[in-house]
Amino acid sequence: MMNNIKYLLVGIAFGIVFVKAEVISWFRIQEMFRLQSFHMFGVIGSAIAVGMLSVWLIKKFKIKTINGEAITFTPKTFNKGQIYGGLIFGFGWAITGACPGPLFAQIGTGATVISITLLSAIAGTWVYGSFKDHLPH
Repeated sequence: MMNNIKYLLVGIAFGIVFVKAEVISWFRIQEMFRLQSFHMFGVIGSAIAVGMLSVWLIKKFKIKTINGEAITFTPKTFNKGQIYGGLIFGFGWAITGACPGPLFAQIGTGATVISITLLSAIAGTWVYGSFKDHLPH
């Protein structure tokens, strides 16, 4: 139970950061897709830079998990389904103004209509899981 509470607290803090940084703002997301503002590109670019630096540091210093386990990175092979998936994801993001990450933060700010987007994301995940074995990978 205590593990779940600490994850809940981290999630709440992450949501507050999203709200304060205006990452969940429909208007900010629309500005990004219309190439009218650098704000979201700066946030996404910063996240990519931090991720790249983190992976580099983990590999260079052979950093282990809290439990002492080695952290491994497995190479991923490219397939054309990633392009189609990325396009569908991007179109959904542009239309709804909601990325899956901040959905709960948007709902928490009172934008309850985003619940439809959340249910659609869950349904899409369920449909993919149902047909995954029949799709080319």
